[in-house]
Amino acid sequence: MNQVLKCVSPIDGSVFAERTVLSLEAAQNVASDARAAQVAWAARPLQERVDLVMAGVAAVGAMNDEIVPELAQMMGRPVRYGGEFGGFNERASHMADIAHSSLADIEVGEDATFKRYIKRIPHGVVFVVAPWNYPYMTAINTVAPALIAGNTVVLKHATQTLLVGERMAQAFHAAGVPEDVFQNVFLSHDVTNDLIAGNAFDFVNFTGSVGGGQAMERAAAGTFTGVGTELGGKDPGYVMEDADLDAAVDTLIDGAMFNSGQCCCGIERIYVHESLYDAFVEKAVAIVNGYTLGNPMDSETTIGPMANARFASEVRAQIAEAVAAGAVAHIETMAADDGGAYLTPQILTNVTHDMRVMRDESFGPVVGIMKVSSDEEAITLMNDSEFGLTASLWTRDLDRAARVGDQVETGTVFMNRADYLDPGLCWTGCKNTGRGGGLSVIGYHNLTRPKSYHMKKVTS
Repeated sequence: MNQVLKCVSPIDGSVFAERTVLSLEAAQNVASDARAAQVAWAARPLQERVDLVMAGVAAVGAMNDEIVPELAQMMGRPVRYGGEFGGFNERASHMADIAHSSLADIEVGEDATFKRYIKRIPHGVVFVVAPWNYPYMTAINTVAPALIAGNTVVLKHATQTLLVGERMAQAFHAAGVPEDVFQNVFLSHDVTNDLIAGNAFDFVNFTGSVGGGQAMERAAAGTFTGVGTELGGKDPGYVMEDADLDAAVDTLIDGAMFNSGQCCCGIERIYVHESLYDAFVEKAVAIVNGYTLGNPMDSETTIGPMANARFASEVRAQIAEAVAAGAVAHIETMAADDGGAYLTPQILTNVTHDMRVMRDESFGPVVGIMKVSSDEEAITLMNDSEFGLTASLWTRDLDRAARVGDQVETGTVFMNRADYLDPGLCWTGCKNTGRGGGLSVIGYHNLTRPKSYHMKKVTS
């Protein structure tokens, strides 16, 4: 019997969409078609590939009125926030803008005897496994530069956002990208594993859980297939005594709670200098008490359900364990909290790193706030984590932020902002957050391989 993937809507627990997975043979045919199409695609002029990709991006934008309520149904983000097309377009546009310079030959030297240079060569077939929390933006991070660089792409999206890959493929095909160049697939874990282990792909990009990333690396073991991973996070914010307090509270709490806390680079723990601690907590509690938890299809709702009741169950468990161990919960249970996917956002104080809520990834609307007395104490606490994606530092002193940032084990250092992916910078992590890097010129380098040319001229 064929396996069926089901997207269960967090709004009411109903099945919103379902799709049948491909058999191993059918999936192998998809990969073979992608490989057969890649040479001709890479042979097209770079600007032609850029133009086709950006036409596909625009076609996704034309669907936005349909996409926004669809996302609310699939993963619970309130319709009032308007979807993801702004970031989707920004990231693709930047990668299009830098394509010629990023993929240009590296000239090493030429004289009367030799010409030497390095070309950037596409890997071939790139497999993109995308997550549900920002399904369009996370996918385009790799899809756009991979296609522009001359790879063909096979996209597998998360079951929770089952229809996203279909929409992207539909849009790109309508814009003129050949069907075999960009394919969307529905796969079981076993078939995914078999494809990677069988060398069906030349590069795998995975965004998701640590366990999922480990499974990708195990599948690729011994195949020499490159694997790029962006996994969990437990991102800290540090508010120094000279910070703009109002800006820090507004940004860090939004970074902790937006999208019901389901952000790879969401703020999950905050360290505040003792001189600002009480005021910070008071302002943070006021902000969260102003939220409206409810149906994401309602324009008045500011925080919707978590994408799945089991995700909310894990956050509730972390909060309950922390409170039992002495943490103080500051937000009273909201009327719409149903004990399932609809979860009251929570601020915790009197927390310690002995509590899971300050160690394990929560990926939900909860944040712990701790008092610190020095940069050294804050750095030690920020580094006391198995993850390293971003850190948000709040101070008026650029040099101090740089000094602290140099000592924090993280992929990105923010100063006076948080929870933003700048496509001009490499999106990367360390420790259990994974390896590799997307976007920026480095993103292109990871989606291509170097090929050296050492050309001796005939001079007589």
